[in-house]
Amino acid sequence: PTQSNNIPLMRIVQSVKHTKRRGSQVLKEGWMVHFTNKDSSRKRHFWRLDTKALTLFQNDSGSKYYKEIPLAEVLTVETAKSPQGDVMHCFEIRTANLDYFVGEDPLFGTRDTTKITMPPQETGIGSHLAKSWETAIRQALMPVTPQGNSSGVPAPSRKDEREDRITDISLIYQIFPEEVLGSGQFGIVYGGIHRKTTRPVAIKVIDKLRFPTKQEAQLKNEVSILQNLSHPGVVNLERMFETPERIFVVMEKLKGDMLEMILSSERGRLSERITKYLITQILIALKHLHSKNIVHCDLKPENVLLSSDSDFPQVKLCDFGFARIIGEKSFRRHVSVGVIIYVSLSGTFPFNEDEDINDQIQNAAFMYPPNPWKEISQDAIDLISNLLQVKQRKRYTVDKSLSHHWLQDYQTWCDLQVLEKQIGTRYLTHESDEARWEAYRKEHSNGNGSTNGITSPMASEALSQNLAKLRL
Repeated sequence: PTQSNNIPLMRIVQSVKHTKRRGSQVLKEGWMVHFTNKDSSRKRHFWRLDTKALTLFQNDSGSKYYKEIPLAEVLTVETAKSPQGDVMHCFEIRTANLDYFVGEDPLFGTRDTTKITMPPQETGIGSHLAKSWETAIRQALMPVTPQGNSSGVPAPSRKDEREDRITDISLIYQIFPEEVLGSGQFGIVYGGIHRKTTRPVAIKVIDKLRFPTKQEAQLKNEVSILQNLSHPGVVNLERMFETPERIFVVMEKLKGDMLEMILSSERGRLSERITKYLITQILIALKHLHSKNIVHCDLKPENVLLSSDSDFPQVKLCDFGFARIIGEKSFRRHVSVGVIIYVSLSGTFPFNEDEDINDQIQNAAFMYPPNPWKEISQDAIDLISNLLQVKQRKRYTVDKSLSHHWLQDYQTWCDLQVLEKQIGTRYLTHESDEARWEAYRKEHSNGNGSTNGITSPMASEALSQNLAKLRL
């Protein structure tokens, strides 16, 4: 057949691709008064609170504002206990550089409150107005989970307290509930920020009520192992926090994923050059995981994150929710890498909709229709076929895949070395290979310093096979 009945990539995407909402939702707005610990004059502004900041506008209709307080900079919100000067404020917003004393209680110190007429709302005065703002700001500071204390905001930490000893996530990170980066079976991944450094992070919030009890301990164990796993090809897990209802896993934040890259590419699929560059990084990250007895059981394009939106980004594996810590000799060989290569080069999955996917894997019912496979090298198809072998003993391992002549390519070697220089770490190429690639460069140099065929997706099959033999 000239056309495949395989499941198109877009069809799959609709069920798994995650939405992103732009802009911040207004949570509360209205007039309010305040003064600070550095300026005792009382100021009145139109306050607007959204999920990322508290903005003090000059009036209720214009766009000019007096001050913006990012929620990530708010350390604590505290109910006022004693007056500052001759006026009793209602609550305090503390940041690293400034303390805001908010609201005014006109009834403070008055014995007979019946004779006092309360000022209108637009004055920003009144304990009831300030209380509603205090509550709204507390909820905006930690919108994803209720706090253990009655106030809704954790008690302030001592300034000299070590960060690794703080167990309340809201004291270290600010979560942005409108910035949904992804969602899975048990949790949602939100964008966030580290309060002190303003470093962007991704925070996975796992609902323990939806998580099977027997898997909860296993998840914590896996997270603790992955916290100690340091490799450029694996997303860095910074911390794990826990409340009675939820688990928070804090990770480094990246730019996008491989699925997004495939879909946004001009032809809806990637070139062999880019695919080889990405797949080599994936295989090297998997090799490191295997050396630590960790196997990633949910490897797919959306779990392959990219450090930038360039054509040649750094790759990092993520989402170890289904990862397993296993014995040294128990590794299943990766069908999933073959699927990722297939998807990258063709823009479709190697399955059709007429049969169960598991049955198709067992029967090896994978098709290479002329459109687009006539444009793709036989070496690529050979590696895919060896990775999708039904019999496990015949299926390629990570090491054997890395040694396959499709990936033993001078252009790929050069591309990977450029990335290593950019990030300042050598982990994708090895010095033991330098001599043979230098010999290859000299042999194929056209005399002016450049190399014949360097922009070609791959060297000739015979030469690549010889180079692979030299490596082995």
